[in-house]
Amino acid sequence: MKVSITEIRDGLADALNRVAYGGERVIVERRGEGMAALISMADLAALEELENQTDIKAARKARKEKGGVPLAKVKARLGMK
Repeated sequence: MKVSITEIRDGLADALNRVAYGGERVIVERRGEGMAALISMADLAALEELENQTDIKAARKARKEKGGVPLAKVKARLGMK
């Protein structure tokens, strides 16, 4: 569902109910261009889990790369003890 900023101002409660109870996603538009989206908490949890899995894969890949910098050296560059 797509709504303008004016429509969302007047119908926020309805839009939230559609998202929370109907599983819909609401795209808020300004001048016909998407600016933000309302999604359910379940959708948000799924998105965050996907991001976490992507971060874990990237971290595992980085750990396998050669030429790492020791933590002590990084701390020294940052002026940390």
